Amino acid sequence: MMSRSDIKDVLRRQWIETPSWAYGNSGTRFKVFGQAGVARNPFEKIEDAAQVHRLTGVAPSVAVHIPWDKVEDYSKLAKHASDLGVKIGAINPNVFQEDDYRLGSVCNPDPRIRRKAIDHLLECVDIAHETKSFAISLWFADGTNYPGQDNIRARQDRLHEALAETYAAMGDGVEMLLEYKLYEPSFYTMDVPDWGTSLVQCLELGPKAKVLVDTGHHAVATNIEFLVAVLLRAGRLGGFHFNSRFYGDDDLMVGAADPYQLFRIMFEIVDAGVVTPDGNVAFMLDQCHNIEPKVQAEIRSVMNVQEATAKALLVDRDALTACQLAGDVLGANAIFTDAFYTDVRPLLAELREDMGLDPDPIGAYQRSGYQAKIESERVGGQAAGWGA
Repeated sequence: MMSRSDIKDVLRRQWIETPSWAYGNSGTRFKVFGQAGVARNPFEKIEDAAQVHRLTGVAPSVAVHIPWDKVEDYSKLAKHASDLGVKIGAINPNVFQEDDYRLGSVCNPDPRIRRKAIDHLLECVDIAHETKSFAISLWFADGTNYPGQDNIRARQDRLHEALAETYAAMGDGVEMLLEYKLYEPSFYTMDVPDWGTSLVQCLELGPKAKVLVDTGHHAVATNIEFLVAVLLRAGRLGGFHFNSRFYGDDDLMVGAADPYQLFRIMFEIVDAGVVTPDGNVAFMLDQCHNIEPKVQAEIRSVMNVQEATAKALLVDRDALTACQLAGDVLGANAIFTDAFYTDVRPLLAELREDMGLDPDPIGAYQRSGYQAKIESERVGGQAAGWGA
């Protein structure tokens, strides 16, 4: 079993990336809900992300979405982040919010539209180089609604051609993370519906192409920790978009719906020894906060990932292995679940104090005056939001 000091050392080095779009206004299909103090531009989004890192100590990067976070000078944006103690994380292209993409982007039957989409992917590769980002994170809304609407195999060929051109443009230090989604916005086929499709495409591309697992993008009852273990074994788990779901792609705070599932996933990560950044698996949040305060919701989400990780680190692996090899089903399960039911909050509070942080990040934020400050200063202009 790991010692308390060893567990704290791992947790101290954890890296959880927050997304710029979590700091903008968002809502449902029916209504986008505005909140006071919401960031109005990419620079203010980064300021909010920096607050999350300042209070948690383990969120040193922020993912950006282009063109939602488009600026004239990306080196200036990167410097702004650096000055605040964070950095630009994954670059996320957007090829799903224009009329041209009604029948898809890189899989569209129209070569002109495919060219437009690929050019945007290449633009984002350039942004990754300029900001020294580690990854291009790709999600495609491409798919079909009706049988016979398009040639399924041809769409896979078009997808591969686009990915291959993008992959070839990536310089050293940049990886391609290919996300999948079972359904929505297309309902008959999605062109990248599952981890298997993503993996097949990545294997054809090369070692810098890896699968990105969004925890909300699966069929009900999918065993996510199993597919995580398989991808780890293949060396093709690129990272996570963490969130929670009750019914579909709900994008709720990670750990809110099923904390035991998050623990089970993190156990596989811990078991493979890839919790810290040298494991080359990216831990990113992908959430929208429609009704809860945005910065505090991101802080809470980071804390939830920390708690699941701490519990996974508490599992007595020697005892667990002994039970597994002996066929002791009940003994193995007891060791596993005992770790999950352990209250790790005192351990994490102690860790934060060791790091010079307030042991209560949410309380520290509420006492900081930051929320009142941004509400008074961010008056006028257009609040950022999905599509803004």
